[in-house]
Amino acid sequence: MKKILVFLFIFFTSMTTLGCNNNQDTIVIASKPMTEQYIIVEMLTILIEDNTDLQVDQRLGIGGGTSNIHPGMVSGSIDMYPEYTGTGWLFVLEEDLITDPDQLYQSVKSQYETQFDIIWTDRYGFNNTYGLAMKESLAESLDITTYSDLANHSEDLVFGAEYDFYEREDGYPGLVETYGFDFQSTSELDIGLKYQAIDSDSVDVINIFSTDGRLEEFGLRVLEDDLNFFPSYQAATLVRQDILETYPELEDIINMLAGQISNQEMTQMNYLVDIENEDPKDVARNFLEEKGLI
Repeated sequence: MKKILVFLFIFFTSMTTLGCNNNQDTIVIASKPMTEQYIIVEMLTILIEDNTDLQVDQRLGIGGGTSNIHPGMVSGSIDMYPEYTGTGWLFVLEEDLITDPDQLYQSVKSQYETQFDIIWTDRYGFNNTYGLAMKESLAESLDITTYSDLANHSEDLVFGAEYDFYEREDGYPGLVETYGFDFQSTSELDIGLKYQAIDSDSVDVINIFSTDGRLEEFGLRVLEDDLNFFPSYQAATLVRQDILETYPELEDIINMLAGQISNQEMTQMNYLVDIENEDPKDVARNFLEEKGLI
């Protein structure tokens, strides 16, 4: 029995040590299993290691994303990671939708600090939300830049999306109610075939994620959601408050990315990694150099 108790003590002590960031000279940065998060973590790593004596321990592609990273932040085993305002507000806090992007950011920022001692730093500038896209050439010929513009031409166009988009109230039914779309016809498409469908002109408009690298590959224009129907998913770095108290210089370093990354720039970087097979570390460093941040 004594041997068993000793074994259990050693086991749990080891697990605790492995699960926590006990090295005061190391910052643990996590990411979801998403290309753009890999790129951003590389940016944060470069900025921190170039401007401080700290080292970064990357925990990339954590399965389950927010479901597993957020508890790690609360427990102290993760120090920072990129997150999205809509995810924090709707998924973590389980609050009702706020359509104004700035109000959403201030609200989620306030509640995270109060409830979790986690700080939302300044936003990067891009918004990886749901969206609608068309071929650039068609959008240009019809002078369509917003959803309201699209509504004025919808009777002559074909819309395509995956099956469940037509079933969700925050999908096609809500869009029709908000903007008055009246498409010539609609098409149910497998999620993996939407880009091929619009490329072959089988459909004219598809639903997308707004920083998908394939938007660059297929030459699509992402339209402006001018009535803010879709929730905002603006990205920023989340940091534990105790980390900023220990290393106050980190806040200014992290905020070097504030307002620096547009949707177009994030889409282009995702394209370079996903389609051109470039290394996220190289893409991140090149971007920081182009912006004059390193």
